[in-house]
Amino acid sequence: MSKHLKSLASGLCFGVLALCLALPACAADNFYQGKRLTLLINFAAGGPTDIEGRLFARHIGKHLAGASSVIVQNMDGGGGANGTNYLGEVAPKDGTVIGYLTGAAWRYVTVKEQSRVDFLSYNMIAYQPGTTVYYARTNVEPGLKRASDIMKAQNLVVGGLTPDSSKDLLERLCLDLLGVKYNYVTGYTSNANARLALQRNEINMFAESPPGYISVIAPGLVATGEAVPLFYDPGWNGVRFSQPAQTKGLDMRPFHEFLREMKGREPQGQLWETYKHALAINAAMQRLVAFPPGTPKPAIEAMREAIRKLATDADYAADAMKTVGFVPDYEAGDNVQSEVVNALTVPAEDKEFIAEYIARGQKK
Repeated sequence: MSKHLKSLASGLCFGVLALCLALPACAADNFYQGKRLTLLINFAAGGPTDIEGRLFARHIGKHLAGASSVIVQNMDGGGGANGTNYLGEVAPKDGTVIGYLTGAAWRYVTVKEQSRVDFLSYNMIAYQPGTTVYYARTNVEPGLKRASDIMKAQNLVVGGLTPDSSKDLLERLCLDLLGVKYNYVTGYTSNANARLALQRNEINMFAESPPGYISVIAPGLVATGEAVPLFYDPGWNGVRFSQPAQTKGLDMRPFHEFLREMKGREPQGQLWETYKHALAINAAMQRLVAFPPGTPKPAIEAMREAIRKLATDADYAADAMKTVGFVPDYEAGDNVQSEVVNALTVPAEDKEFIAEYIARGQKK
């Protein structure tokens, strides 16, 4: 072979190699060209998950090269289980449907047997830490003027979604740790429905994540004196507590500080350990962005990169501050899948206690 031909062959080989190396990136970059993306939210319209999910949907499309549109589909019920199961079992697995999920991680730990598809087989794209804000009507006997008045509340009725949901569990744990007597009414299909029940005085205490509290409760019920803020769940990483970004500016304390002051001692015992387990899983991964099992790798790479770009999107940040009062911070690194899997590990004895505690709530 002549020197010229050898040079040409070498150049062609290099070019082919470079093209092969570039193909995965190109495939990811162009995966959504001309496609429509559906964002499946596992709670009803009007609730905190929906508010954040629609905020996400308004901006994620511009970071997916060629995406024609992003539409939102709500599928509520079962404390988020209906939408989560639909995503894994029925939704197309071609990258055109992605879930925006709340409570899914905690349900995997507590009622794994109710999942028709193994939750750990989903493709985890990103997660966002969160918190829960607790509030009560001021007309709870003998009258609530400040958070500490909850300790003398009579005929308190706390509302929930399902006995095994993280929301219900945390509400009950907080009241039991405080030693407050209460009645428990569950089965509301969404935060919005439970909120309406509270406005009608069917229940008089509830909890929800900051988007709902900031956009509806604070300017409505709290501003008019119909409700009083109580406390919020702190962040917990297994070693220390932290203040969630969503709570900055809220006129209330984290629950661990409130509990310490009300009881005059450091909390301890099985209820306390269960509360921290719930924080470590539910609060650390309050929102999960996930594809169903079997989704193509280019879709996963394209979506994860789009979420990373969202973090530097000034328009998204401005819209978020206007809509929910904070900028959701998603963890979308390449190790998200393993991080979620590792987090969903709870000692057998603790899982047994949680199961018994949930069962007691079902009998209330």
